[in-house]
Amino acid sequence: MAAEQIAYTVQEFAPAVPGWLNKGDNAWQMTASTLVGIQSMPGLVILYASIVKKKWAVNSAFMALYAFAAVLICWVLLCYRMAFGDELLPFWGKGAPALGQKYLLGRAKVPESKHRGYNDVDDITEPLYPMATLVYFQFTFAAITLILLAGSVLGRMNIRAWMAFVPLWLIFSYTVGAFSLWGGGFLYHWGVIDYSGGYVIHLSSGIAGLTAAYWVGPRLKCDRERFPPNNVLLMLAGAGLLWMGWSGFNGGAPYAANIDSSIAVLNTNVCAATSLLVWTSLDVVFFGKPSVVGAVQGMMTGLACITPGAGLVQSWAAIVMGMLSGSIPWVSMMVLHKKCSLLQKVDDALGVFHTHAVAGLLGGLLTGLLAEPDLCKLILPFDTRGAFYGGNGGVQFLKQIVAALFVITWNVVSTSIILLFIRLFIPLRMPDNQLEIGDDAAHGEEAYALWGDGEKYDPTEHGWHTSQFSEVAAPSPYVNGARGVTINL
Repeated sequence: MAAEQIAYTVQEFAPAVPGWLNKGDNAWQMTASTLVGIQSMPGLVILYASIVKKKWAVNSAFMALYAFAAVLICWVLLCYRMAFGDELLPFWGKGAPALGQKYLLGRAKVPESKHRGYNDVDDITEPLYPMATLVYFQFTFAAITLILLAGSVLGRMNIRAWMAFVPLWLIFSYTVGAFSLWGGGFLYHWGVIDYSGGYVIHLSSGIAGLTAAYWVGPRLKCDRERFPPNNVLLMLAGAGLLWMGWSGFNGGAPYAANIDSSIAVLNTNVCAATSLLVWTSLDVVFFGKPSVVGAVQGMMTGLACITPGAGLVQSWAAIVMGMLSGSIPWVSMMVLHKKCSLLQKVDDALGVFHTHAVAGLLGGLLTGLLAEPDLCKLILPFDTRGAFYGGNGGVQFLKQIVAALFVITWNVVSTSIILLFIRLFIPLRMPDNQLEIGDDAAHGEEAYALWGDGEKYDPTEHGWHTSQFSEVAAPSPYVNGARGVTINL
C-alpha cells in the first residue's frame, strides 16, 4: 500500500502533471474535441456523400474532407490567436502561430476574457488543462462551420474556388465572430450569450452559405428539379454521428467536466429528439407520410437551436425550443421559401439557411427569453437572465437581437467580398458540360460503378456483365425492381 501511494505521488507531481492540471477536465475536453471532430470527419463527409445525387457523391465528400484539413493548418498557423488571442480590434484578435512548445504546454487561457467592470471577480477564462487542448477543441468548431457552409454550394462550385475560399473565409469571417462573442470582443463584454455557437457557427454558416450560393450560381436545372439522395441509409449513419457528436459540441462548452456540462448534454438531446418528432409529425400531417430526409433536417434544427443556450435553460425549456425548432424552420423551408422570390432564386442545395441560420437565430433569441438565472450563474460572473425571468432579461433579449444583426451583416459583406475577389482569378461555378458529368469531370473518380441516378436497370440500355459461368435471371415478380444472377457451378 505504501509503495502504491509513493508511486501515485511521484506520478502526480511528475513534469507531465503540473499542479494546475485537472486530469478529469483535460480528459473530458479531449474527448469532447474528438466527438466534435467526428461530426465532421467522418460524420458530415458521409452525410454529404450520401444525401446528394450519385454523380456528386465524391465531390461533396471531398469538399468536407479538404475543409477539415485546410482549417486545421490555418488554425495553428494564424487563426486560433485571431479568435482567442490578444485584442487587435474590438472584434478581432492579433494573428500569430499557435505552434510553440512553451505556448502549447502552458495552462490554457483566453487573455481578453476578463469581463470589464468586474474587477472584484477573477473571471478570466483559464481552464485547468494545457493550451494544446483548447487550441484543438476550438479548431473542431471552426472546421465544422466551413463544412456546414459547404452544404449550400454542393453540386456546382468549382473545387479550386472552394480550396481558395476556405482559408480566406476562416481568416476574415469566422475569426471575427469567434473573437467578438467568445474571445473577449465587444459582444462578449457587452454580455451577449452564445453558449456553444448558435451565432458563431450556425447563424454564420447559414447566412454565409446563402450568400455564397447567390454568388456561385445555381445547379443545372435538372439537378435543381431532381436531386435524390443516393444512399438514404448511409445518410442516416452520417446523421447519427452528427447527433451523438453534439454531446461533445455543447458538453465541452464550459471548458470543464462540471454540472453545467451535464445539463447541456441532456438538453441537447432532449431538444433534438423533440424537434425531430415535430418535423416528422408536420410531414405526416401535410404530406401524408414521414420523410427520412425531413427527420434528419428536424434533428439538425433542434441541435442548432439548443446550441446557444444548452447549459443555460431548464430541460422543460429545451422541449419548448425543440417544438419551435421543429416547426418554425419547417415553415420557412416548406412555405416561406416557395413564396419568397429571393430564396427561390438562390440555390441553397441542402437548405443550410433554414436548418442552421433560421434555427441558430431562433435559438439565440429563445436563449434571451429562457436563460435561467441560477444556471447562468454557473458560468457567468454577473446577473444574467432571460426576459421571462424579469429583471434585466428584457435588455438581454435586445442584446441577442443586436448581436444577430452584427453576425448577419458581417457574414453577408465578408463572404461577398471574398467570393468576388476569388472570381477575379478562378471561376466560382463549374462549366455546364462538367456539371452534366459530375464527379468524373471534377475528380476523375466516381462513387459507385452503377447506372444513373434513380434509374431502374434496363438491360438494353445499361448492359450486364456476364461470363460463360453465369446467366441473368428474370426479374423477381415478388420484389419491385429486384434482380439477381444465377451461377452455374
